[in-house]
Amino acid sequence: MQFLDNGGTHVFLHSLVTNKEWRLAFRCQANYLSFDQQWRSNMAGRPREFDRDAALRKARDAFWSRGYEGVSMADLVNLLGLASARIYAAFGSKESLFRQAIALYDADEGGFATRALAEEPTAKAAFRRILIEAIETYTKPNHPRGCMVVSAATNCSSENDRLREWLAAFRCRRTASLVERLEKAAIDGELPPDADPQALGDYFATVLHGLSVQARDGVPKERLLAIVPTVMRSI
Repeated sequence: MQFLDNGGTHVFLHSLVTNKEWRLAFRCQANYLSFDQQWRSNMAGRPREFDRDAALRKARDAFWSRGYEGVSMADLVNLLGLASARIYAAFGSKESLFRQAIALYDADEGGFATRALAEEPTAKAAFRRILIEAIETYTKPNHPRGCMVVSAATNCSSENDRLREWLAAFRCRRTASLVERLEKAAIDGELPPDADPQALGDYFATVLHGLSVQARDGVPKERLLAIVPTVMRSI
């Protein structure tokens, strides 16, 4: 660096400032690169985000298709693309995941009976709609066949008795809702005087369960729809 007289002092000071600016810029760049490297390292160690709702739908379809005991934790890991620890963190136990899957089914595909009973003005209209929508649901293309609540845990090992009993109670409540609607129909004069609401409700529940089994056995939709007029003659 040269020292200049007179105007040279100004050149010297300008040179010092310029050098300081370069050193500051270099230090800032070094800090940025260090931060960027640390951020990338942290992100690499973090598990990727996942769509919880989509994962629950996949689990629902697996349980619906193969039943509770037919789906292992290893199956869920492969199906959802998540480590078992992440599945437990997101859904709790396998049983908890199954219960959430049943709730999703009941709120969506399996909720046809609840919706029909609430929305149709007469018992006859409600029960016809229930039969038709049950058949459509149980035979829907690219979906598991049958009713998830009927088939997912009908037969279980003793260690899963609690789950089997929970689903049995679920089915009993559904039957009770049918009976309750028929009792109202009897009071309103929709049914013949000698009609037995309890027996009719049990009969319709039996038909619905049978439709589920028939659908899982591959009976086509058209054959199942053909029984609807016969069933409806009971009301």
